[in-house]
Amino acid sequence: MIRLLEMVETLGLENLHAPHAKHIEGKLWELRAKASGGIARGLYVTTTGRKVVILHVFVKKSQKTPSKALDIARNRMKEVLS
Repeated sequence: MIRLLEMVETLGLENLHAPHAKHIEGKLWELRAKASGGIARGLYVTTTGRKVVILHVFVKKSQKTPSKALDIARNRMKEVLS
């Protein structure tokens, strides 16, 4: 996880690509991190300037991103961007 954050700091989020970052839909993106406890995902959105808001973090247990996690992130994104 620390290595991923160092990459974001060094390269910039806009230059981070698969397998570390993935576009989900619209302004919603996914940040991927592997750790000894499993694979963590953070759904985020960028706002004015270089501000990043992490909307929801979860441990991924299957290939598909859980619809509940996406719903939580979408609702929070509406609040943040309005």
